[in-house]
Amino acid sequence: MGLATPMTSALGIEAPILQSGMGGVAGPELVAAVSNAGGLGVLAALRLEPDQVRAAIKKVRTLTNKPFGVNIWLHDDVRTPPNPTSISNDRLRAVQDVLNEYRPRLDLEPTLTLPDPGPDLVNAAIEVMIEEQVPVFSAAIGTPEPRLVERFHSVGTKVVSMVATVADGLDASDHGVDVVVAQGSEAGGHRSYGSKRSKSDAVGTSTFVLIPELRDAISLPLAAAGGIVDGRGLASMLVLGADGVLLGTRFVATTESMASDIWKQRLVAGERRTTLTDGFTGQWARILDSEFADRWETSQVEALPGLLQATAGKDLFSAAKAVGDDQLQPLYAGAGVSGLSSIVGAGDVINDMVAEAHEALESVQSRLDPTRDPRSGDNSPANQ
Repeated sequence: MGLATPMTSALGIEAPILQSGMGGVAGPELVAAVSNAGGLGVLAALRLEPDQVRAAIKKVRTLTNKPFGVNIWLHDDVRTPPNPTSISNDRLRAVQDVLNEYRPRLDLEPTLTLPDPGPDLVNAAIEVMIEEQVPVFSAAIGTPEPRLVERFHSVGTKVVSMVATVADGLDASDHGVDVVVAQGSEAGGHRSYGSKRSKSDAVGTSTFVLIPELRDAISLPLAAAGGIVDGRGLASMLVLGADGVLLGTRFVATTESMASDIWKQRLVAGERRTTLTDGFTGQWARILDSEFADRWETSQVEALPGLLQATAGKDLFSAAKAVGDDQLQPLYAGAGVSGLSSIVGAGDVINDMVAEAHEALESVQSRLDPTRDPRSGDNSPANQ
């Protein structure tokens, strides 16, 4: 069953469902599975070398002939990484002291080492995307400037921009993007702001509030992100004025996802309370609550800027992932995670969501049918 909207027309897809371009999750297999099912699969390019980005794009093209996207962050302190030498010794020590509490648990040596800034990869990845003329450029954690949008449009690439405020949505629209994604506070993963905010500001606005606000403010195709895991969520966003949805958490828990087994299993069973933390990467992100997130919160330590926090703790977080310690690695998850109960194929997610959305919308229409007797409990006309 189709579900055509202005967004599907703009992007040349069949189902109004976009897959979030999540690092460590969204590889070629997941992207192709989503696109082949009629949605828009989106490849994660953040922190990949240019040759890796190009190879991943080429791999996707061997797996699907449908439209797909490539995602990268445009955050001020990621696109232009901060200089580690600008970090005071006291700030560095405070961060490393918290990390050092957990290093012995994984047989790691305590350290006070200054993190390496790493290579500047964002702009190089963008150049690869333009050279490869990818069907869709997906911008997150920062709004693409007009010149960048023009460069992508000049090679036939559509531009999707994720925002978390009405003001950023208006900017994205003014800059000429093709689709705006409204990220509500329920969304898992990193908050889509172009610069670091205070925690209270970073929480943002609920998806159920942000979508109507943005719908009234812009005329572009609009997708909703945050707290949506099934067809009922899709249907509700369509009613609120969205033209589709973007899903992250639901696609993490799929067979094609590159996420670890422990991450997938934690998403579909057991305690799944979420929290907002900047302790793992330095940027605010919604994750499954964990021992480290709680300790970081109580420490009141200021995270390192950009992604230097992730670099400082890379040894600890990588070791935790290697041994399956779910308390010392970021397991990103949205507030709707409790609605998940199984790990399924990405194509099944698309097909089931569209069918469920149709059913939900038809159910609403049935309940609003003026010929239906509200006392009957069925759809029989009152006067028959």
